[in-house]
Amino acid sequence: MSGIEIWTLDWVPDGPRGFVRDLRLRWACEEAGLAYTVRTIGFEDRATNHLAQQPFGQVPFLREGEIKLFESGAGVLHLARKSEALMPRDPVAEAETLQWIMAALNSVETVTLPWWFLTISGQAENGLTDWMTGRLNHMEAVLNEREWLAADRFTAADLLMADVLRIPQVRRFGERPASEAYVERVTARPAFQKAHADQLAMYAAADQARAETS
Repeated sequence: MSGIEIWTLDWVPDGPRGFVRDLRLRWACEEAGLAYTVRTIGFEDRATNHLAQQPFGQVPFLREGEIKLFESGAGVLHLARKSEALMPRDPVAEAETLQWIMAALNSVETVTLPWWFLTISGQAENGLTDWMTGRLNHMEAVLNEREWLAADRFTAADLLMADVLRIPQVRRFGERPASEAYVERVTARPAFQKAHADQLAMYAAADQARAETS
């Protein structure tokens, strides 16, 4: 089987840098010690230039030999199956990890992401605010009682939940000290720091290349 390829955009504006979701796959690979290559598609015609690989025109998508995956959560799950660093092999701990992966993507991000989009588009007071408040308060209660979401250690569940919660507008929304400490703890990990720095460096290099050809 050929190596892991993580596909993302070749350039983005300043705002989303450090948050483009190929970061989740980079981070997972760094945690697991898996070699990977980052490949890119063009930003300018991104809505249509990779629909055969990602039917919604989004990034990232992942390739590994005959395995072809879109959706960052699916990619993280695929990588987690390769490494106990991300997914415990004990059936009980594995089930708990999977449960919290689903919670990050289905119970929390499905609220925080549209709330964030509405907020940055000028609709700070929107119908999702009460819903998001409730979800974040539930997470605060959970994180008041535990350091990690599953297996008493870092897992792929923490990778995804922290990535959902670290959006700046979400972090600033209310006072939730346990959640803030959790995000700081998880994003202080060397694997996150490297993945984050690598994404920023890639886009800085793209800035320079665009300036040289303009």
